[in-house]
Amino acid sequence: MADTDNDILAMDIPNNHHIHHGYESLGIDEMGTWNFNYLPPLELFQQKDVVKVCAPMVRYSKHVFRRLVRKYDCDLAFTPMIISNSFVKSIKARDNDFTSSCDDRPLIVQFAANNVDDFVNATEIVAPFSDGVDLNCGCPQRWAMSEGYGACLLKKTDLLCDMIKQAKSRVAKSDFTVSIKIRVHSDIKETVDLCQKVEKMGTSFITVHGRTKEQRCQPVDLDAVKIVKDSVSIPVIANGDIRSMDDVHKVQEYTGVDGVMAARGILANPSMYSGYNETPLQCIKDWLDISLSLGTPFTCFHHHLIFMLEHLLPKAERNVFNSLASTSAVLDFLNDNLGVR
Repeated sequence: MADTDNDILAMDIPNNHHIHHGYESLGIDEMGTWNFNYLPPLELFQQKDVVKVCAPMVRYSKHVFRRLVRKYDCDLAFTPMIISNSFVKSIKARDNDFTSSCDDRPLIVQFAANNVDDFVNATEIVAPFSDGVDLNCGCPQRWAMSEGYGACLLKKTDLLCDMIKQAKSRVAKSDFTVSIKIRVHSDIKETVDLCQKVEKMGTSFITVHGRTKEQRCQPVDLDAVKIVKDSVSIPVIANGDIRSMDDVHKVQEYTGVDGVMAARGILANPSMYSGYNETPLQCIKDWLDISLSLGTPFTCFHHHLIFMLEHLLPKAERNVFNSLASTSAVLDFLNDNLGVR
């Protein structure tokens, strides 16, 4: 399957303790302190040869999964894409869409927005509890395009620049980032022009998925990613078909990017950034410990294991596992077939 921006895009996580910030409530697990020691995004780019990033993925890049990948050398994690309009207007949406903890850092919150006010207001809400916001400018799905979200913004440069400029001006934290995630245009000159314009507006970094909005399974265009990297002075992250550390090194060496972002690759193998070519049993054990301790809903708990076990089980056993309908059945299966308990 192609590593797309947007087969995988929003967030719904169980309520934990709430911190009230003005008119909004956010699901923040009150562990530790907000002085948790970590490098914010821009320092990561300065200090690391290549920053390893977990992509925004609908249903999947939630707090519980971010906890897992951070154990395996993921440097920077994104939330799933959150619809800014609903997030700003609805306490229920905020409760569902944003759950984190004090050690869930550095963290980028990704929003879908089609106007300045929604993006800026959403940014102000999450700024105290995150390290930056990202504006999705790459989602090619029909529902997103019909609402003016995602890849629609690639053709609305003035609006995009205003959204970035206003968001930057409203957050006082000097190390707080405002970034964008894009797909490339068919004419790479348009992409270069857009990236140079948003850089002038204060964009902190750019994530480039090396496909156009029309492409799904075609090979990622690394030449386009390289051209973007060479055309701007801010950090660039490459996204698309990153499935192993070999891919990380090859893409970084070819394009010169500052970071790489994995989606489907890290779903199948959350330990990939630690150099494992397939998910080790210890990673599966860690998933059980983390997800069960946080009360993860069964569907999320099970789906992640389906991804992790895809290359570890014969087809017949996978079919059995995929049909399981309870946590106890999953635990029994893992114990009986893999010795994981």
